[in-house]
Amino acid sequence: MLLAARELLAVRSPLDAELMVSDMLGAWWGRRLRGGDVEQILGEGLVDYAAKAGTPAALTLLISVAYLGTARQAAKAEGAALALMESDVARPRWADRVGAVKPAGCYVSRDVYGDQDTVVCTFAYNGEEEHALVVVVDYNMRGMARDAWVSSQVDKLLEQARLEAAVNPMLRFEEIEPKQARALLEFAMKATRDSLGRSAPRLVSDGYSAYHAFARSRIKALPPGRKRPAPPHSEAPYSRDRRAMLAAEFLASDAAENLSDPSAASRCADHIIDYGCDQDLGRPLRISPAKCETFLLDWLPRKVMLQPAEQEAMPHALAAWVRFAGPRAGLPEQGIRATLDAVWEATARFTEAYRDPTTFGLDRALVERLLPDGDLSALARRAFAFPMLQGVHGSIILDTLNPADEGDRRILLEIDHADERDRPDFDEHLAWHEEIAARLWEGDPPQLWEAAQRLMDLGHDRHEVLHLLIEIAERMGDHPDELAAALDDIADIPDEPSP
Repeated sequence: MLLAARELLAVRSPLDAELMVSDMLGAWWGRRLRGGDVEQILGEGLVDYAAKAGTPAALTLLISVAYLGTARQAAKAEGAALALMESDVARPRWADRVGAVKPAGCYVSRDVYGDQDTVVCTFAYNGEEEHALVVVVDYNMRGMARDAWVSSQVDKLLEQARLEAAVNPMLRFEEIEPKQARALLEFAMKATRDSLGRSAPRLVSDGYSAYHAFARSRIKALPPGRKRPAPPHSEAPYSRDRRAMLAAEFLASDAAENLSDPSAASRCADHIIDYGCDQDLGRPLRISPAKCETFLLDWLPRKVMLQPAEQEAMPHALAAWVRFAGPRAGLPEQGIRATLDAVWEATARFTEAYRDPTTFGLDRALVERLLPDGDLSALARRAFAFPMLQGVHGSIILDTLNPADEGDRRILLEIDHADERDRPDFDEHLAWHEEIAARLWEGDPPQLWEAAQRLMDLGHDRHEVLHLLIEIAERMGDHPDELAAALDDIADIPDEPSP
């Protein structure tokens, strides 16, 4: 990195330098390191290394990191840069202009569906070198910032956006207040940051990491707003009662009159409304082709256990919902037709994407005991926690025990450890198994099941995996962040794990 920083001495523009350093800092964005935070180990490590080097390239890098880095990186870089400048280390003329920008204007291009905002913020260095930061915010990904880039052709960029909106009735382009743009972008980048370690690097564009530090710093140059502006078509929060009233209104509407199975349609409506409220920033009435496809082909197959009648009714209920919600959300007829087309095109793929748990060879009654909340994503980890749920053990009929009940859980785990009853610490050991089983049941923390899967993929049996998870949980104690970090670090377990 420090060798690459020599190129900073040859550039003439602070903008070029900031973009180069942002690209450098993005080299590890979204990555995980075993044993620590990547921004601390690599980012702050780079600052410390540059401070010791004391070269002109190192000073130039430190000046840029003081503007572009995280709060801790920036503070360390600023102190180190001041020390080198006091030692008369040379720096290029543009170094004093790094980050010295003022916002010129902010704009947003959004589709009428409310799927996506493209936010354009323009800046200049004392009226010169005008440039635009462009950030794409995707509301089908819970408002994540999905892409970012920088353009120096500001006039051409804005004119193109205006022309596209003029010829496409499904697009809107407008100027917004800088503080509104800041609030929107801060929320979007936080949504992306909150997804780190799970899916953010996979969901964002390939170039997002290179512009992440630059975007973060430019957003801070905008005046602060009081709160994040509401996304398109948003409404007041939906309580359970309000959701039930909306479902009842839908089922009584003309749009739903041809649904042949009212009971299944009612349950489908509940899922559609819950998805809009919980996954789409409280917007159950917002519809779009992309949202409907994501609901049918991604969220339902992962998260919801549907009864056979619901599987059959769901595409028809969703199409009826489109006809019901579209006019209420103010969507043009062209948008409603396009969304209905997307629903019917996705219907055939839905029958392939949604796999009923009974197709895995599991009895439906067993699945319902493991999923009283209908959370299909929990099936594998709960079956791992409680593998003995059928048959007879002595006088106990396992089919009658409820793994969601604490008392029945104890009985199930005692049966699972019947060959260990003679160990002197049996009660304490079983209590730890209860703790791990409860955590796996709830999926808290998510890293617990992720670690268990990695260990099983390496060929370790279930009991070895459980014992290692117990050891880590016991060692970390009541420190959830440290527990999550320790579970992230698991790559393998000893050949002879402790009992």
